[in-house]
Amino acid sequence: MSDWSAKNPYMTEITENYILNGEGSRKETRHIVFALGDSGLDYKVGDALGVIAENPPHIVEELLEVQGWDRDASVTTHNGERSLYDALKKDFEVHMANKKFVQSLAEKVVSTGMKISMSIVARTRNDAAWSASEDQHVPPTLRPSVPSDDPAAQVEAITADAKAIEDYLWTRDYVDIMREFDVKYTPEEFLELADRLKPRLYSIASSHDAHPGLVELTVGIVRFEYNGRARGGLCTQFMADEINTSGAPIGVFMSPTKSFILPEDKDTDIIMVGPGTGIAPFRAFMEQRVHDGGSGKNWLFFGDQSEKTEFYYKDEIESWLDEGHLWRFTTAWSRDQEEKIYVQHRLKEHGAEVWEWFERGAYFYICGDKQYMAKDVHRALIDIAIEHGGMSEDDATHFIEKTMMREEKRYLRDVY
Repeated sequence: MSDWSAKNPYMTEITENYILNGEGSRKETRHIVFALGDSGLDYKVGDALGVIAENPPHIVEELLEVQGWDRDASVTTHNGERSLYDALKKDFEVHMANKKFVQSLAEKVVSTGMKISMSIVARTRNDAAWSASEDQHVPPTLRPSVPSDDPAAQVEAITADAKAIEDYLWTRDYVDIMREFDVKYTPEEFLELADRLKPRLYSIASSHDAHPGLVELTVGIVRFEYNGRARGGLCTQFMADEINTSGAPIGVFMSPTKSFILPEDKDTDIIMVGPGTGIAPFRAFMEQRVHDGGSGKNWLFFGDQSEKTEFYYKDEIESWLDEGHLWRFTTAWSRDQEEKIYVQHRLKEHGAEVWEWFERGAYFYICGDKQYMAKDVHRALIDIAIEHGGMSEDDATHFIEKTMMREEKRYLRDVY
């Protein structure tokens, strides 16, 4: 054990950083390896790695420019006294605006006849791509621009409805809003409104027994363009672009799991469902199961857009299959045929066998998108209990949600 934490991270470096996607992919998924050195950091499969990111320099520079702030001005933050530039880069979330800031516009904007024009992003299921889901290539749908001769009224309209403000903030950062409303803040006013920079947690994709002294991640890099400016995920771009393998230090710490763990009995069968980057903890699970031995069978459901471009860790998976460590590997390539196929469809196709495994005491794990995929898989499990367990809707729901998940604790989720 060690004392490293979010407030006191271990400063390390990235030793490997490479793209997992095949040529022609619309995604950017990376395998990133960190050295643990003499940190004393240890972890078990199922744990997460906390990563301390910094804001992109170009966003900080744009913010300083649009507000006319002195980058070297001294400010006091929760991390002490430092230059305004360092505070914006290291202490606060400035890559994405928050609700509190938009609400503050009401005090700043005065109806002076100034005209503004803005587009509100209408998010749909297909737009979930922007959080690195399977539909990442789908652009957001923009409502028509709404010109206004009364900026104060426009602010009131945006902030009056929770959904409206959520949609308004979907793609905007502070620079966008400051330009739209032509408002000025003192550095102190802005820092009072901005959120503190938070660490990002990533499911660990390695077993420490298999990779001593290292910790490995599977990361979907989020990139897009809006209003003529490049945007993306704060931490994913930080790791992919600014740190990479340059030797520059990056802060990390361990975030242990209490529940997303392997069965104590190594002879217990497990079913793992991890589409996209959700495969990360199951790569770790497989490495650990191979290391530990035991007769428990392993069944992995994996999916993404195309087998040609998104078959992550193909060589390792084929090796586990050849050596008998992975009993079955079931795939769902959503765009390799006319009809989209996802992991929940494959689960139901194999419903009879999945139910047999449940009856024998198998554990069921799921990792990945919470908003859609996890809900669809959960529904598939209830349907399997109805069809193959002969249960009513109520009994099936009780079995999946109470018996397996809460009482027996063999339905475990790592969703985000």
